[in-house]
Amino acid sequence: MNAYRPSTIKKRARRTQGRVAQLDQQILDVLREDHPQSVRHVFYRLTDPRLSEPVEKSDRAYRHVQHRIVELRRTEILPYGWISDATRRGYFVNTFSDASDFVRRMAGMYRGDLWRSAEHYVEVWCESRSIAGVIGDICEELAVSLYPAGGFSSLTLVYEAANSIKAESAGRPVTVFYVGDYDPAGVLIDKSIERGLRGHLRDEFELNFIRVGITPEQIEQYDLPRKPRKDSDKRVLHISGTVEAEAMPAHILRGLLRERVEALLPEGALAATLVAEESERQGLIRIADAMVSA
Repeated sequence: MNAYRPSTIKKRARRTQGRVAQLDQQILDVLREDHPQSVRHVFYRLTDPRLSEPVEKSDRAYRHVQHRIVELRRTEILPYGWISDATRRGYFVNTFSDASDFVRRMAGMYRGDLWRSAEHYVEVWCESRSIAGVIGDICEELAVSLYPAGGFSSLTLVYEAANSIKAESAGRPVTVFYVGDYDPAGVLIDKSIERGLRGHLRDEFELNFIRVGITPEQIEQYDLPRKPRKDSDKRVLHISGTVEAEAMPAHILRGLLRERVEALLPEGALAATLVAEESERQGLIRIADAMVSA
């Protein structure tokens, strides 16, 4: 029976109190610069070797960063709202005191159709729920559907998404923007999604499938931290260094996506729709007030 001798075990040095304080400061700096971000996003920003206290790209280091974020939130040093988590959601039943309460609350949810006169139908897909938590606000603001694929997407999700495109696009050209990792699996996931959508849409719809990130050009332009590929992974052999989508600073990723989506909106559509929305909401509130006084 083999046994490890205590003298042969290499122990990792624990961070000193000063180093932990430096790590905490880096976490706060990353989130102060731009929030909300997912824990995974913060972790990949901290793997930058140029930092005073970088972390290694490992599960152990991820758990340590996660633990420090928990402690910073519990001690109210880090605002809870600065961390996003799209992987867990509650399920709620909305109730209302009366019909006027319903109308008043629904008024706040009213959205105008930004894309009514647009030449393209637009959707956004991403590889993970972690990324969805970072770009979700942009998609909501610009009124585009967001699909977190969760790795290689299920046949059901792609089928249902294709049916939604058929119903919503009204025959317009379809543009899908995608955000995912640049690694042997990541560069195949979007191809799989695109192939599945094209299979269901066939030649009846013009489909433009565009990777917004991560690309080889972005890795160089933004000097994104990368790690070696696993020797056991034989897919897409030309990729030697891998980069997670979370390695891209969140504000840059949001900016890249916003620029692409807004370019397909009719000029002035966003500003005009915001004005119209406010007018319609005030009209609904007046209806709610009239219901109370009736």
